[in-house]
Amino acid sequence: MTPWQLHPQLAVDTHPVACWSLSELRLMDDAHHPWLMLVPRIGGATELVDLDRGAQATLMAEVTRASHALQRVFTPDKLNVAALGNMVEQLHVHVIARYRTDIAWPRPVWGVANAQPYSPDALADVVSKLQDALAHE
Repeated sequence: MTPWQLHPQLAVDTHPVACWSLSELRLMDDAHHPWLMLVPRIGGATELVDLDRGAQATLMAEVTRASHALQRVFTPDKLNVAALGNMVEQLHVHVIARYRTDIAWPRPVWGVANAQPYSPDALADVVSKLQDALAHE
């Protein structure tokens, strides 16, 4: 079995928010969209079907928890949830808060604009708000 480690591209593109029973919860470094990513700590997993049923259920519960946090902190018009893996094979699930006024609406967020990294202060603020929302579930 392959030991788990965070894919280098995900490490570059995201910031840690929480470590849950199955997944690392990370914030995508793109201030255009409030965007969380869950990365299950299962070595070699590239697809949802690579997880056993128990891990699948845990991942879905964690996706729900991340979704609720985004709703509480950002009150989006819509949430997009996807596990694509076209650029990074390691299994990861995107949970993205969307607004009818965002730069990509109604299209997917990918490829519309270059990522706008958070400033250090904005990053600290967003992570703090998300962690607070998660702590008060």
